[in-house]
Amino acid sequence: MNDTRIAELESLVSGYQASYYNGEAEIPDAEFDALWDELKHLAPDSPVIMRVGADSAGGFAKERHLIPMGSQEKAANESEFLEWAGKLALPLFVVQYKLDGASLELQYKNGRLSRALTRGDGVIGDDISANARKMKGVVDDLNMDWSGGVRGEVLMFREIWRTKYPDKANCRNAANGLMRKKDGQGCEDLTLIVYDASSSGDDSYFSGETEKVAWLRERGFKVSVTKEFNCPEDVVRYRSEVAEKRMSLPFDIDGLVVKDNKTDMADLRRARPERQIAFKFELEQALSILRRVEWSESGATYTPIGIVDPVRLAGTTVKRANLCHPDMIRDMNLRLGSTVVVVKRGEIIPKIEGRADCFNGNADEAANSPDMPLFHVEGEQLPPIEIPTVCGTCGTALVDSGTRLYCPNATCPKRLLHRIKKWVDVLDIREAGKKTLEQLFNKGRIRRIPDLYTLEVQELAAFERMGELSASKLIHNIRKPRKLSLADFIAGFDFEGIGSLTVEHITQAGYNSLEKLRAVGVEELSGVFGSGEITARSIVEGLKETAGDMDAVLKTGFIKLTSGVQLPLAGKSFCFTGELAAMKRGDAETRVKELGGLVKLSVTKSLSYLVTNTPESGSSKNRNAVKLGIKIINEDEFLKIVRK
Repeated sequence: MNDTRIAELESLVSGYQASYYNGEAEIPDAEFDALWDELKHLAPDSPVIMRVGADSAGGFAKERHLIPMGSQEKAANESEFLEWAGKLALPLFVVQYKLDGASLELQYKNGRLSRALTRGDGVIGDDISANARKMKGVVDDLNMDWSGGVRGEVLMFREIWRTKYPDKANCRNAANGLMRKKDGQGCEDLTLIVYDASSSGDDSYFSGETEKVAWLRERGFKVSVTKEFNCPEDVVRYRSEVAEKRMSLPFDIDGLVVKDNKTDMADLRRARPERQIAFKFELEQALSILRRVEWSESGATYTPIGIVDPVRLAGTTVKRANLCHPDMIRDMNLRLGSTVVVVKRGEIIPKIEGRADCFNGNADEAANSPDMPLFHVEGEQLPPIEIPTVCGTCGTALVDSGTRLYCPNATCPKRLLHRIKKWVDVLDIREAGKKTLEQLFNKGRIRRIPDLYTLEVQELAAFERMGELSASKLIHNIRKPRKLSLADFIAGFDFEGIGSLTVEHITQAGYNSLEKLRAVGVEELSGVFGSGEITARSIVEGLKETAGDMDAVLKTGFIKLTSGVQLPLAGKSFCFTGELAAMKRGDAETRVKELGGLVKLSVTKSLSYLVTNTPESGSSKNRNAVKLGIKIINEDEFLKIVRK
């Protein structure tokens, strides 16, 4: 059922992302982060995740790093760290705080700062030099003739966050937002703390990590706290000491970075250096009391969110925690007033892990001090959690399947509006914002997807804050001729739990036209697709329910389906990684689909091409493509293929 959940998460995240990153979130940060992290776990290469998580600041020039900024190997616990340390058998371990901010590379030429680059995709980043020069800790002149790079982390100190930016979820989010502002406003509230340096063209300039740290201090940089240890057991003890005092630090850290003291530039150029590791803190958890449950509504689905007494976790105050679905409430036997264990998955997602009296772990009482909630003795007559039984929009009885609570009414206004929004999102119809769609829907002007194609400029221009120019742009974008794959066309009609990937699998099995899909029954489709009756029934019933609307949309002539093996890229599949120069990734993917090809989110044996401008980046996709013998092409080669 992963495809089902992925499709739902992609729709939710896409819908909330614009307002979230513009500082006008429609849902609490915890809920958005929970959706994002779950989607990242299930589909790390989802285009939605790439769009949300991409380190890109519009309007900034792109430049290449001196050394690729790859990912670190991670040890989540003592045993994993000791296993790593045992393999290397190092005589000296250099240990630094793992700073929880935004990575930055300062590039120097003849001792003067020439540019400052964000992490980007690890190979190419955004040049935010003007913003960086406003930050504390950025040295403009090294007072020596030296060229190379200095690495560090951009941080917002907790006191500044509390006094000036409490509306942001945490210090890291606030820092990320400020450093990418085009006007640079607020960058003076940020501080760069550095931890690494490399000399251009001279790999032997620094022989050891402690030498680097001393050199950076002499140059006037603020340097990460650095310690030296001779045995791994001492590193483990130090980690425990730091974990206990981490909340008293002026900035956020989420573990330690442990390195070989001997500088190995060849190792540092790897996508994942082998001679250093991120030794993360244990999952932080705390006790709190569940006060009430709110039900977040998205389309037809109702999702429970637990409201708990405020507790401190990973530097933030948690008041809301994810409960996922009704079965979780029942399985935990939760009641209002139950003492619960709240955790942060990856130090991002607040989640209720279970009732305190049934939990095997040890809740971190220190995280709550001095506001530790009173422990409720189980057996007390606590009120039960009421699970909604009726749709608040249309009054239809809700269906409780255990792992999902939803409204089955196909004509529920909330569900109809969600379908229109999904169509707009799949087609990337610009100017059609959420508020505009809601205004049109509430006035009864649009109720079905075909209604969008009957809108006229003059009627839209009369809407509040619209105007004739905006109305003209919206009509132009709606009526722009588009070629859609059968998969995207069906995904746009928002069948419950069905995304484009699911339909692509079905078309590959021979059901590659709307007519063929309409003719198939639940039993046959279930057998062919292999996902069981639920998925097949959702497709068959969805096709029947939307048949009239689909035909009406196709009749407008603005949408044409590209199903059929006669198309030039039929049977070919493409996966994209990194940034493109000549077009947006979404446009490239659309072009592939128009020509009958498939867009894949990950590198598998069946992939035809991996498209990247940075094959040397050492990314997981590049490594997998080489391992599997997949052909790797650059953007120019891709353009030649799609322009034939």
